[in-house]
This record gives sequence, C-alpha cells and structure tokens, in this order.
Amino acid sequence: MAIHFSTKGIKHKTVHIKVNGRSVPLLILAPEAPVDHAPGVLWIHGGGFATGMKEMAYMGRAADLVREHGAVVVAPGYHLSILYPYPTALLECYAALKFMLQHAEELHINRNQIMVGGESAGGGLTAAVCMLARDRGEVNVAFQMPLYPMLDQFDTESSRDNHARIWNTRRNHMAWQLYLRDRYHKKVSPYASPATQTDYSNLPPAYTFVCTAEPFYEETLSFIRNLQDAGIETKVDVYRGMYHAFDMMDPDHPTGQEAIERFNAYFAYAKTRYFAQN
Repeated sequence: MAIHFSTKGIKHKTVHIKVNGRSVPLLILAPEAPVDHAPGVLWIHGGGFATGMKEMAYMGRAADLVREHGAVVVAPGYHLSILYPYPTALLECYAALKFMLQHAEELHINRNQIMVGGESAGGGLTAAVCMLARDRGEVNVAFQMPLYPMLDQFDTESSRDNHARIWNTRRNHMAWQLYLRDRYHKKVSPYASPATQTDYSNLPPAYTFVCTAEPFYEETLSFIRNLQDAGIETKVDVYRGMYHAFDMMDPDHPTGQEAIERFNAYFAYAKTRYFAQN
C-alpha cells in the first residue's frame, strides 16, 4: 500500500476567514501556470468529521483536479467534531464556498463554475453544503462530487455489522455520535444527516464512486437514486470488493487506478458541461 502526497505541479497558499468568531484556514491549490476562468472546486476532507486535515487535498482526487484539469481548489481546515460538533463544520465549509464566489476574480475562477467535492465525511459535507446553498440561494453550485459519502446516521444494510478495512460499523457509530452529540439517532435536519433529505430538486448534477464492501455503499446508491428521481443528472461507478477510500490508500492497485482514471474522465466531461449562473 502506498499513500501519495506530492505537491509537484501545484502552487499553494493559505488564507483565513472568520466564521462565528473562529479563524478557519483555507488551503488554496492552483496550477503553477494558472489561467483565468478556471473551474473552482471547494474540496472537503474526510476523517469522520473528527479527524483529518485540509492538506489531505494533496493525497486524493483534489490534486488531480489541479494538475490534470487546471482547476483551483479551496480546501477548508474546518474545526473537527472532537471539540466542535454539528453544525460547525457545515457552516465553515459553507462560508468557504461563499468566499470562493466573493473572490472569484482574485482566485482566477469562473464564478459560474463553482463546484463542491470531498471524500467520506467530506462527501457527506459536500451533499449538505449543496443542499444549504440551494436553500439559501447565495451561491449556485454547478456540480458536486461526494465520493463514497458519509450521509446516514442510521445503519443501512451495508453499514450494519460491517468489519471492512479503514472504516466499519464501530467507527461509523462513534463518528456520528461525536458529530451529532445529543441529536444522535434523533430526527435531524438534512444538513446534519443528508440521507434524511426529502426534496432533491434543483440540486447540482453529481458524480461519485463507491465500492461494494464498504459501509457507505447503500447510502451512496440511495443518494444517487434520489437525485435521479428528481431529474438530476448523475453518474456513479461501483467497484466490487474494495474497501473504503481505496483510491487514496492504494492508488497503485489496478482498481484504484481504474477509479482514478474514470474520475478524471468524468470531471473532464463535467468541465465542459456543468455551469450555474452566479
């Protein structure tokens, strides 16, 4: 297993924004030779809401977007649930999305092609941020990429009694308890647990991939079906037998390579197709 963490071909800087009195760092990744009107991507790291860091953008698909597609990525260092439960992470990520629109010219991004993506808990926050953006009407998101997203605080067929590598039932329960605290296993807003959403209309087009052995398999497919039923254009790639975050943990594995190639191919398609007026 090899974890890739390279800054080659990427220039970076960190800025800070204030959200509810707290300073939130934003890691901004851009191509070494930037062009104007690039796709702007808010990329949200995973870690079960409780761990992880903004620099994980270098390890996963966010770096591909910069190197391969000329996108500008903004990765928020949101406060983690071990000290700051819901809604802290959501509000900080949403504030980062607004920052992108407000500073689109400075960032060299196309204000009409602002996208959101992330892995795992970052995928769950991706879905929640897009729902919040739709409902508030302050930023129109062109495209979303919630990769193997953490969406449902309740067990599904794939998250119940799951003992797979990297993420499993025990870790999932602990993470949701820490994130929701006294709201755990109670009725919550879709912004907290996006699987509770009942209105999928006017959400952005979506791409994701997921594997069959991991806890989030069922909730990912359910999310995609709900978007499709609402008439939203979606694409999901399913990989047999792999484990959670396999593309990050083992990118040299043939299946990891396939997932990375198909992700990049779909983003190339999305870059020419998905825009939202801002």
